[in-house]
Amino acid sequence: MNFFQSMCPSKTTRQYFLGTASVLASSLLLNMAGQVSAMAQATPYPTKSITMIVPFPPGGLADIVARPVAEAMGRELGQPVIIENKGGAGGGIGMGVAARSKPDGYTVLLALSSLTVIPEADALLGRNPMFLLNELRPIARYTADPTVLAVRADAPWKTVKEFVEDARKRPGAINYGSSGNYGTMHVPMEILAQTAGIKLTHIPFTGAGPAVVAMLGGQIDALSTGPATVLQHVKAGKIRVLGHWGNGALASMPDVSSLKDLGFNAEYAQWSGLFIPSGTPEPIAQRLRAAAKMAAQDAKAREVIQNTGSPVQYLDSPDFEKYVQADAKRMTDVVKKIGKVE
Repeated sequence: MNFFQSMCPSKTTRQYFLGTASVLASSLLLNMAGQVSAMAQATPYPTKSITMIVPFPPGGLADIVARPVAEAMGRELGQPVIIENKGGAGGGIGMGVAARSKPDGYTVLLALSSLTVIPEADALLGRNPMFLLNELRPIARYTADPTVLAVRADAPWKTVKEFVEDARKRPGAINYGSSGNYGTMHVPMEILAQTAGIKLTHIPFTGAGPAVVAMLGGQIDALSTGPATVLQHVKAGKIRVLGHWGNGALASMPDVSSLKDLGFNAEYAQWSGLFIPSGTPEPIAQRLRAAAKMAAQDAKAREVIQNTGSPVQYLDSPDFEKYVQADAKRMTDVVKKIGKVE
């Protein structure tokens, strides 16, 4: 063996060193990856403002609930929660935008119960769905009120019985406004019409706010909406409420009878709740869940919502998810009974 051969490591030695280097390199890469992952997990959320989509114009129940909830959540999260009204198609347009948004925690949705109706209506009409229920994750329910049958204070009907009898005499002559086809103002009126055997003319608007304005202005005769939407006008003597789609008495309108008590098997609840896009990382989802719960417990937010006539009826994420699934199942039958409405 010459000098150069003695200085060169054997094949076995080279393999040893190469193997050791490979192990060390792999270990270093895994350690670096772990550090990066830990840094990513430790990245604070949120670091910027959050958009809360309200799929209706200002003035309706969703908007009324969203504003105090957004303010309270913003205080809890340390970043502003900004309301963005995206009305149209009974709420379907805004709900679709929220469902398709990036699941990073910076877009949330304050929706109403039409959320469980619209996908079924899309299927019935054979059109491309604006969104699917599994694209949105329920986080918190805030309110769950029966809708009320409202007319102007100077309308000729003082009772539900008078309203129904007139509708039977003049099929299609009485019209009502809604937030759009298959929305939370359309469905209950169709339930009443089917139950009472009457025909009413449906006039859709982009939301409850514009529909109420139209009724006050005499463009439409009646509407069904949440108590919070019309309570101020009832107190001002501009609107009369004939009945409601719930059971027993309403806290905000104790003198108003339910349609069931009046002999009409018509029942419907308009709930409001917070949703996030499915696929939102679990740590972020839990952060939003905690903030949503704090908003439901926040004294200021509760007072604002309750003063509108809709007491807070909070459900946490797991219970709200079960509630939404049950409501969607019930609404499937309701939509089929209503049939195609173009």
